[in-house]
Amino acid sequence: MSKSKKPFKLLAAGDFHGDKSTAKKLAELAEKENVDLVILNGDLVEEQDTSGIIGPFLAKKRKVIILPGNHETIATADFLAELYNITNLHGYYMKIGDIGFFGCGGANVGLSQLSEEEIYQTLKKGFEKIKDMPKKIMVTHVHPADTKMEMFSKFVKGSKGLRKAIDKFKPDILICGHVHEAEGIEEIVGKTRVLNVGKKGKIINL
Repeated sequence: MSKSKKPFKLLAAGDFHGDKSTAKKLAELAEKENVDLVILNGDLVEEQDTSGIIGPFLAKKRKVIILPGNHETIATADFLAELYNITNLHGYYMKIGDIGFFGCGGANVGLSQLSEEEIYQTLKKGFEKIKDMPKKIMVTHVHPADTKMEMFSKFVKGSKGLRKAIDKFKPDILICGHVHEAEGIEEIVGKTRVLNVGKKGKIINL
């Protein structure tokens, strides 16, 4: 009898806002759980200090993907990606085994504010490259509109462009954050499992 394939394990987290102790703890968790990939989905650094957030994960020899949030610019995420030789998933994609990842950073507010149409088109661009993959993981900073997690804050609106992308592309999983009050919330939208990972992070088995 053939051996079953080892499950792919990832750690997803975000909304550190420059908290280096959180990055260090999560890097230790990534090593302990022997994750295959770390996804950091925005609001990682404050613009004046970008040190000590990505490095701990690389020190543990983990593969890292990042996205900008609404507290850092796309240029900052590009800078970090180049500095640490990692991937900025904004408007881009990555294939690992039978899994396709695609993403959109920024949000409908903040430094990297995008219109709802820009959010949708950015996700569409990445999706087109991985649409034939058996498993599809969409990664954003902002959370979708018309969901339970949107109701956790009166001030932080979800994205209608992202909700449209979920409905059109039907990814298996959406990893998001942004609304801190909804950290850890998980819900199903259509056939998509939506996870607000926050700074505590979440181990996801694929």
